[in-house]
Amino acid sequence: MKKLLLTGFEPFLDYTVNPTMKIVEELNGQQIGDYKIYGEVLSVDFMSSGKQLLEQIERHQPDAVISLGLAGGRYKMTPERIAINVKDGEPDNFGNQPVDETIEEQGEPAYLSTLPVREMVNRLLEVGLPAEISNTAGTYLCNNVMYEGLHYAATQRPSMKSGFLHIPASHELAIQHGKIPSWSHEDLKKGVAVCIEVLSADEA
Repeated sequence: MKKLLLTGFEPFLDYTVNPTMKIVEELNGQQIGDYKIYGEVLSVDFMSSGKQLLEQIERHQPDAVISLGLAGGRYKMTPERIAINVKDGEPDNFGNQPVDETIEEQGEPAYLSTLPVREMVNRLLEVGLPAEISNTAGTYLCNNVMYEGLHYAATQRPSMKSGFLHIPASHELAIQHGKIPSWSHEDLKKGVAVCIEVLSADEA
């Protein structure tokens, strides 16, 4: 059976709940398609999140990596098309606030996702879940982790698929946070599972 490393993040900024954390914990150990899921939660820390991802890749030796991130304000599930070699943004959970910093000095300016993002979007729409490809993962921790995974794959394990999926807020978070669109937790988890199924079928 193939292995899939599925990562999420802890709560961050003014988001007191992070649905990616719950999804990763609940899917950990499950089988979806041809994949056994290995779920891990990363710190919202510019200094260590990329290193944590690479440590988990080394530990689990996955055939593919899907990292999840919360995009509070988005109302669709959005597989990311590209990661750029820049970290810049609001302070992380440890107060780090890089400005125009390079993620990998020897890395490419950008890497395209190696996940079947178009097929993921098409399948999500078929099952009634709003989705579209996103052409920017920003420059915060989500882009940082996506870039690190793709850089590692490009330089050390080219057969390993890697990419990033942004999800909307959960109802729980929307109630706490205020005026942001939200999905039920079950629909969020279903959407992630659908994307894993698509990846599994794509590699069959």
